[in-house]
Amino acid sequence: MEPKAIVELLGKTALFGSLAEPDLAAIAGRMRRVQFEADQMIFSRGDPGREIYLVLEGKIRLSILSSDGRELSFAHAGPGSIFGEIATLDGGERTAGATAISRVTAMALPQRAMLELIENNPKVGMAAIRFLCTRLRETDQRLEAIALHRIEVRLARLLLSALKLQAPAATGSSVPLDLGMSQGELALLIGASRPKVNIALTMLEDMGGITRKGAKLLCNTDVLQNIAETE
Repeated sequence: MEPKAIVELLGKTALFGSLAEPDLAAIAGRMRRVQFEADQMIFSRGDPGREIYLVLEGKIRLSILSSDGRELSFAHAGPGSIFGEIATLDGGERTAGATAISRVTAMALPQRAMLELIENNPKVGMAAIRFLCTRLRETDQRLEAIALHRIEVRLARLLLSALKLQAPAATGSSVPLDLGMSQGELALLIGASRPKVNIALTMLEDMGGITRKGAKLLCNTDVLQNIAETE
């Protein structure tokens, strides 16, 4: 990929999107190209944050381990996405693991280079502050959703998010969804107990939002969207 295309991708990210082209070019100039094979682990939860990655090709799975040692995927990073930024910015440990789903080509920005850019360019520092504040607001909103919204609303929102990851353009009354996780793992993601998740699944089924087919769900996206928007 040409340097200009990398600058354009950086300009579309949440972290660097507010910067002007010369600043983006300076960041791109400090990055190096890296490649990962399918199923290769890039880093694990608890590892030191040494690099920020910009995905050029392929897809990354971001995940944590459940209490019984199973991998619980909560997000994907595809072309144009940045991952690994939080631990790199604050110098702490990785909060999740990252594994290549397919062959991946990415650009890596070392932590030292990022910190030097922040020290030498106030605009980069302000971009990092804005990004971290946005993440904090998003976390507050998720906590508010757990505290204030009914469990079936939280579950409907989670199912819609999972659908967007598996099939971004899919809509209809019978969209298949393979969550690949237990009710206990669902409970961890929406801040509930496993028995309450089971009750919520039954409620969504009674309302026509889902049909359970063994380990898979058939989702009615319109019904789920209506439930998800319930205040």
